[in-house]
Amino acid sequence: MTSALLYTETEDDLRAAVRSLLADRAEPGVLLGRIETGDPYVPGLWKSLAGEIGAAGLLVPEELGGQGASHREAAVVLEELGRAVIPAPYLTSAVVATETLLALDTGSASVAELLAALAAGRTVAVLALPLSSAPGAWAPASGPVTGVADAAAADVLLVPRADGLYAVPADEAGIAPQNPLDLTRPLATVTTGPGTGTRLADAAMSTAAVERGLLAGAGLLASEQLGLAEWCLEETVRHTRTRFQFNRPVGSFQALKHRMAQLWLEVVNARAAARAAADALATGSPEAPLTVAVAQAYCSKVAVHAAEECVQLHGGIGMTWEHPAHLALKRAKSDQIALGSAGRHQDTIAALVDLPAPV
Repeated sequence: MTSALLYTETEDDLRAAVRSLLADRAEPGVLLGRIETGDPYVPGLWKSLAGEIGAAGLLVPEELGGQGASHREAAVVLEELGRAVIPAPYLTSAVVATETLLALDTGSASVAELLAALAAGRTVAVLALPLSSAPGAWAPASGPVTGVADAAAADVLLVPRADGLYAVPADEAGIAPQNPLDLTRPLATVTTGPGTGTRLADAAMSTAAVERGLLAGAGLLASEQLGLAEWCLEETVRHTRTRFQFNRPVGSFQALKHRMAQLWLEVVNARAAARAAADALATGSPEAPLTVAVAQAYCSKVAVHAAEECVQLHGGIGMTWEHPAHLALKRAKSDQIALGSAGRHQDTIAALVDLPAPV
């Protein structure tokens, strides 16, 4: 199990490629400028990430036009996207929507064509459910759906209805932007008319497919939270080494050392939990639901704590718009309820291990 949590050479190479691309095209100043325009998506970035690097097709088998990789590689991409707080529909399209489609009949022409388009980065698909939807705690759409993440970037909406799963072109749906806390992950209210779209699966298959998509999304969201927490810790250590008070770097003060050491321990534990979840999903382990719940219950709290410490230990500059610490804090808080809150995942853990609630 320990060796399964280590990064392979291939994963390290993928990380280097993604980090280089993001450093070149989406450094913090660029993101802050995009957010001020109201459109956070960096032009051309998704095409490079999804198509040129091939990140969008990591979970898609080669015979369907993808890379034939696994959740481990997708987790590495999400770590890097989390570090840089990138506005990109990777979690929503390349993970949740893709995993949902892979659970359907891939021999169907409509499903296979959509998967090939997603893998090539030509199309973005989004599951029309609230971002807060957790595995085992969602319902088919019966009207307008609020809180749909990345709907503004979608070409196709996957709409679970009472009679099955439908693929609805985004231009045939009503998409009304909302005001999110996390400005780097836009939310919208989605409205689709009855009978619109192409039916991809019946009700039973639709339910199982959406469950698979949400489970993979929750498991790999832990890697995004890990990357965010790692950046917050590294940036805080860097700042406290160069910020002086009383002719000493503030990082040399014992109280701050203790806080950063505690945070380092939490990040190390979060890495183990996130990697375990990615590996369980990659290997199809029967323990995947439990491992994913553990990862989400733990990593969401670590990401928020790391972002809070980053803002506070940067002092006044951490409270300014010009420093990216606020982007990390807002993403961490948004992720804390994405795909299920920590409390809901704790309830899942209790149910899976038959742990009775306290009386």
